[in-house]
Amino acid sequence: MISREKHDRMANAIRFLSIDAVEKAKSGHPGLPMGAADVATVLFSRYLTFDPKKPNWPDRDRFVLSAGHGSMLIYSLLYLLGYDDISLEDIKNFRQLGSPTAGHPEYGHAAGIETTTGPLGQGLGNAVGMAIAEHKLANEFGSDLVDHHTYVLAGDGCLMEGISQEAISLAGHLKLNKLIVFWDNNSISIDGPVSLTDSTDQLARFAASGWNTLDIDGHDPEAIAQAIEAAQKSDRPTLIAAKTVIGFGAPNKAGTSGAHGSPLGDKEIAGTRKALGWDEEPFVVPSDILDAWRLAGLRSVKDRKAWEARLADTNNDVRMAFERRMSGELPGELQPAITAYKKKLADDLPTVATRKASEMALEVINGVVPETLGGSADLTGSNNTRTSQTKAITPDDFSGRYIHYGIREHGMAAMMNGIALHGGLIPYSGGFLIFSDYCRPSIRLAALMGIRVIHVLTHDSIGLGEDGPTHQPVEQMAALRAIPNLLMFRPADTVETAECWQIALESANRPSGIALTRQNLPTVRTDFTEENLCSYGAYDLVSASDAEVTIFATGSEIEIALEARQMLEANGHATRVVSVPCFELFEEQSTEYKRAVIGDSKVKIAIEAGIRQGWDRFIGADGLFIGMTGFGASGPYKELYEHFGITAEAAVTAVEARLHDEV
Repeated sequence: MISREKHDRMANAIRFLSIDAVEKAKSGHPGLPMGAADVATVLFSRYLTFDPKKPNWPDRDRFVLSAGHGSMLIYSLLYLLGYDDISLEDIKNFRQLGSPTAGHPEYGHAAGIETTTGPLGQGLGNAVGMAIAEHKLANEFGSDLVDHHTYVLAGDGCLMEGISQEAISLAGHLKLNKLIVFWDNNSISIDGPVSLTDSTDQLARFAASGWNTLDIDGHDPEAIAQAIEAAQKSDRPTLIAAKTVIGFGAPNKAGTSGAHGSPLGDKEIAGTRKALGWDEEPFVVPSDILDAWRLAGLRSVKDRKAWEARLADTNNDVRMAFERRMSGELPGELQPAITAYKKKLADDLPTVATRKASEMALEVINGVVPETLGGSADLTGSNNTRTSQTKAITPDDFSGRYIHYGIREHGMAAMMNGIALHGGLIPYSGGFLIFSDYCRPSIRLAALMGIRVIHVLTHDSIGLGEDGPTHQPVEQMAALRAIPNLLMFRPADTVETAECWQIALESANRPSGIALTRQNLPTVRTDFTEENLCSYGAYDLVSASDAEVTIFATGSEIEIALEARQMLEANGHATRVVSVPCFELFEEQSTEYKRAVIGDSKVKIAIEAGIRQGWDRFIGADGLFIGMTGFGASGPYKELYEHFGITAEAAVTAVEARLHDEV
């Protein structure tokens, strides 16, 4: 038990490190760390299970600062608790170039930061994913190996963002009772009082979503402790509404928006030091308080060692499977399974939609990769993301491998990030490509963090037909290709689809999107090659050493390109066809390879049922493009391709005209 006097001084260490760091940087948000310091002190010094010297211990509790603008709270804690990655110098270099103490917490910059939280509500969505992963792995490996909580500190802004409702409603439905959310209920946003914009009864909202709710004084350490203990015993996820004062202790700015996102200033800091009885110089923590925090950092060492002993005593096969999965290493069975499957495709030459081709590949993959965890945003029958191995997870049975996310694309994508960050599982999910716009913030963060999540994005063009322009992606491929570190695939047939899936699984440090058709396509890779040709990003599907014309295409338009080639060859024009399943992988090839693929044909033409943006890399600014220049229309897909001129005939006409002009 920590005395109230010691608790106050430990909390004040967080407050003044945060105040001083923000002041030195002349930038940042001091108000949240000052207001939430009491909650953080109780949680980290008495309840959170973690080990700063083994920060990636798999059975540690997860802590997510969803209100990422209050980043100095987590940085102060990591320094005080003895994490090696955050030094006092790093605290002094808050928000400076090259420092791990970035403006918002960034995954990978320092141990103890479980996820990148910037856009509000993302952390809450990630935490739901972490809690799903914990529950799933506990079901699979048992509570001796997996038994921990996920804690979140969320602010008013996190709860205002729409993603929060998507996340909390699924968490309540799934009864994720090891998820505990602290709401830093300080009633202040940047513009002023929250009452300017919101009058939601948050406790009633969470209760209606299936949560246990508690309402406490966020500055009363015993009330905080009792709430945590009650939450740990709940059969549902818990919201702890902790009433706090933003900028606690500041004589003039406490409880106002003035403490939210700006340094306090020398005069206000001096007044805060006086009000809280803190006589230390900037960045100085009294030795007895630093010792108390360092002891708190050692509190769970015995738990970690006991866990390691249990792991060592576990059945050898189970232990090896657990360790392999937590390391992110794929099973050795994957490569031979894909090779055998590709051989079968070369024999069978199926004509199917690539969404069906994806299901066929997944049937193979899910049979040999037990850590895949599928799902869909209420589009299972359209996305073809469920296979014979993936029965559904339910609130009362987590033995399945498939999550019905409901119509919650944004929340789904954030939860997938949390599942991947937790470790031990590889999440993939299905949605329509058009709705990637709803997923985009989370996809971008997955790319920023460098984590393995896989988005199956079907109905990838005007080829979906009758649903019309609201559902027909036109600019989405270009927009997603613009995200750094994201692999965007658009396979042309069953073989390319299998290869793209293999690459996505093997890409442990980046997310992937696989855009797939609704309409049937022939198998165009008719000869078996063990090598994964899609790994080059672009390759000669049909070679011609003296090609007068080169056609570049992806996905469903490869079929059109091959037809156009036949017509051009019949007219005496030697023509290559280059399949371009992934722009990003092509850019990672050698200069010589890229030069050879692009080639020096007189005429270069690209065909894709989307906008031109990005294709000039292949065809040049004066190259020909057959695709979309505006939105789609409602009608049968074959009529739409004719209507918008995405046909072999249109391509041939354009090429012939260009060749004629060059004579």
